[in-house]
Amino acid sequence: MIKRLRNRFISIAMLSVTAVMLLLTIILNVANYVSTDSDLKQTLTLIYENAGTIPHSRFQLPDSADAPTPPENDDGNGDIAPAPPDGADDSQTPQAPPDDKIVRREGPFTAETPFSTRFFVLRYTSDGTLTQENLDNIASVTADDTQEYLSAALAHGAGYGYCGSYRFFVAQTDDGENIAIFLDCYHELRAMRVVLVWSLLADAACILLVFLLVVLLSRRAIDPVVRSAQQQKQFITDASHELKTPITVIATSLKVLEMETGKQKWIDKAMAQTEKLTSLVNSLVTLSRMDEEDSPLKMEDFPVSDAVRETAESFTDFAASKGYELHLSITDGLTYRGDEYAVRQLVSILLDNAVKYALPDSPIEFSLEKAKRGVVLRSSNACEDVTPENAQKLFDRFYRADKARTSGAGGFGLGLSIAKEVAEEHGGTITAKSSDEKGTTFTATLPTA
Repeated sequence: MIKRLRNRFISIAMLSVTAVMLLLTIILNVANYVSTDSDLKQTLTLIYENAGTIPHSRFQLPDSADAPTPPENDDGNGDIAPAPPDGADDSQTPQAPPDDKIVRREGPFTAETPFSTRFFVLRYTSDGTLTQENLDNIASVTADDTQEYLSAALAHGAGYGYCGSYRFFVAQTDDGENIAIFLDCYHELRAMRVVLVWSLLADAACILLVFLLVVLLSRRAIDPVVRSAQQQKQFITDASHELKTPITVIATSLKVLEMETGKQKWIDKAMAQTEKLTSLVNSLVTLSRMDEEDSPLKMEDFPVSDAVRETAESFTDFAASKGYELHLSITDGLTYRGDEYAVRQLVSILLDNAVKYALPDSPIEFSLEKAKRGVVLRSSNACEDVTPENAQKLFDRFYRADKARTSGAGGFGLGLSIAKEVAEEHGGTITAKSSDEKGTTFTATLPTA
């Protein structure tokens, strides 16, 4: 139990830390993406609102007595108009708007933005025919590539989108002209990928570090529980030894009294209660041993089909005496590596529970089947007060359904707890499922060790 408790503590702690780290990573990267995408959109909007350019006069340069001399193609307003190519009509070359038409927009812009921003602008007709291209602010795109980019943008539709490492904006100007603006965002996308990769690596490193710390400190964390469990186990062990002697004396005295006086109902009742006390003490000792960190089970190969059939058939007469018909379905020739005594005990507990709490005149079905890894034991019987909500509570120590507490079936609510311990010590599980058709079905899965 202590080992399982420690493993559960480590699992819960690591799941919590992993969830928090992943949540923080998601928030960080989503915020980074939103911020970067917002900056890209603002840049595209600035270019769109300024006739496909980024005007220099949009930005405030530092005052200087030694102002640089405008280049020859300066328009007098601080906007540098690109020289038209040879043979081109000046009227066809996109020009920056006059200073009084420059749209001034707040955003991630500096005086270096016109020089560092790489983009190109395409103008086209309503049917998608390219009419004009402006590649003055991009070096990686040629005239032969423009139609491909335009087709990709038009396939996406109006608005914002991505085409490779370009963020584009497709819209119609106030003059009714169709325009597509492509902004180079390679460095922004690369930066986002770098942030994502490094944040995941940081998560992995932190999770690994936390895992090592949790493993090292887990013993100290559960130490109070371990001490409490050890004290409980020691108490059970001591109490069992103290109870066994007087119970044995009482049982012996009752047998002697019975020989002297003959059979009497009061002696029979006392003997029955003595046997119940003996069974209770033995069950507590069994649970105490199974709670030890080192498993008391002896794992070895044995013919599980023969062991299960022999144990189950011993309940045939017992079930018949109670008015029940026991149906067995045992697969022949199966072997299993485990503790034979513990497996027999598991079968006995399941069948004893079925006989005690089955409804009158209802059949009891018990089966052994081969699984992919190991074997599966099933016990089914109709009974009362078992619902899907409380079915799993049946494996809690000292838990019994309400009517079982007041019925004459006996039992202390420890049998199924022992069955659960046996299954888990073999690396398996045991579950209870209630249905209207078959009543309550207990399924114990025992994988191969």
